[in-house]
Amino acid sequence: MSRGKLEQTLGEGKFAVTAEVGPPRGANAEVILKKAALLKGCVDAVNVTDNQTAIVRMSSISACAHLVQLGMEPVMQMVTRDRNRIALQSDIMGAYSLGIRNMLCLSGDHQTFGSEPGAMNVHDIDSVHLIHTVKTMRDEGRDMSGYELNVAPRMFIGAAENPFADPFEYRVIRLAKKVAAGVDFIQTQCVYDMARFKEWMKQARDRGLTEKVYILAGVTPLKSARMAKYMAAKVAGITIPEQMITRMEGVAKEHAAAEGIKICLETIQELREIPGLSGIHIMAIEWEEKVAEIVKAAGLFPRP
Repeated sequence: MSRGKLEQTLGEGKFAVTAEVGPPRGANAEVILKKAALLKGCVDAVNVTDNQTAIVRMSSISACAHLVQLGMEPVMQMVTRDRNRIALQSDIMGAYSLGIRNMLCLSGDHQTFGSEPGAMNVHDIDSVHLIHTVKTMRDEGRDMSGYELNVAPRMFIGAAENPFADPFEYRVIRLAKKVAAGVDFIQTQCVYDMARFKEWMKQARDRGLTEKVYILAGVTPLKSARMAKYMAAKVAGITIPEQMITRMEGVAKEHAAAEGIKICLETIQELREIPGLSGIHIMAIEWEEKVAEIVKAAGLFPRP
């Protein structure tokens, strides 16, 4: 089976670009198709979230299948919050049969933050165990019970990392655990605190981890000073320097979005100069129409 575009791009040493879409709160496939159309041709792959923020949405697998039908390459996110090991393995095989070749292994946001706070979480295995499970299924052609699979799901395995959570000294240790479990690529939390991110990357290089895994830095364009202040205060694991918030506050409201795009482009340029970084992951939250503009202005278009 040939490699997917994302795996091929990274394997050839090219700077990769991925983006992200959230499925709708309902069964209308047109919502995901319209978002995807805005991204087609300007990114190497598109992440599809799995009931993000613990809110019930169209399944990641079905939304990814719609992208495959469009000729696009999805990255299926899969959280361990909602499935035991039976369901996880079953969905991995099912996804591969539908043409999905990339997946991102996650624990998932706690259910108390979402639309069903009384739901029971599962977490039969955690995200590190899920990485190991997918690798075993892919490389050994066996499930967790040792049963031989008639077709192995040869997924390109991803995971998330947050270089900005505390305690900082454990961040690179957590990355090392995922590398040891068999992850192929990492997508990080969105980068605003460049100094901290550069230090995390240095620690990863010093441990030789950037030689073993592809790291894609997350970027999210700011729409307003209000958004910047909200994310800094309310979104766990995100650090936004005060000078960046002040910069957003210093422009008129009608120019704030353009300033946010400008900051995003400056961030991408600085990220591209960091040794060991393999790409970026653009998380334009309900702002997918700006992704093509960002990719082109950053000099990352056309895609290979």
